Amino acid sequence: MTGPHFTLAYVPGATPGKWARIWGERRPEVPLDLVQVPPGEAEATVRDRTADAALLRLPIDRTGLHAIPLYTEATVIVVPKDHLFAAADEVTPGDLTDEVLLHPQDDTLDWPQPPGRPALERPGTTADAIELVAAGVGLLVVPQSLARLHHRRDLTYRPLLEAPQSQVALSWLEEETTDLMETFIGIVRGRTVNSTRGRPQQEPVKRKKPAKQPRANPPHPRRGKPRRRS
Repeated sequence: MTGPHFTLAYVPGATPGKWARIWGERRPEVPLDLVQVPPGEAEATVRDRTADAALLRLPIDRTGLHAIPLYTEATVIVVPKDHLFAAADEVTPGDLTDEVLLHPQDDTLDWPQPPGRPALERPGTTADAIELVAAGVGLLVVPQSLARLHHRRDLTYRPLLEAPQSQVALSWLEEETTDLMETFIGIVRGRTVNSTRGRPQQEPVKRKKPAKQPRANPPHPRRGKPRRRS
């Protein structure tokens, strides 16, 4: 029989390595399996129990799921190193009016009306879009972690102001908040080993004090004439 284990799915750009190391220190008897999945499949891995939890990007359908926002990423624009924007400290949407912006199928930013001119076709993945940027076809707006993940010597990136940002969250099934899940939640939230894991603690049962018994009425003094001294 195989022992217990914990599977964490994560989307490209997420970096669970630090948390995995802490897990190994606190729960060495339970292996932690890290599985990278495409952005559009992270939520499904939790719902079908392929993974115990997932590091994914919001928004998602939270029906039946917990989701703890962990951090928000900066948004950048990826450009060739010889592009005009490479000399700028930052870029604004107004600067992109005449630029072709690539919009990959696995886009992680929910930008209803992006600036610039749309490309003739949408690349299948962010990796494909990076190749097109290098070929001079257009520019690409992504979370900074994805720009780092797909780093190339002939490309660079600059901060893009006033743009949507990607929020990374930890998600798991509502009915699957196990002790192992509580351990991982404590790790990502920075709890120490001795702190409570987040599971609601039962309040100690308060013993009821015994009801006070009514005091017995003192005996009534006898009524009568006082004795005379002899």
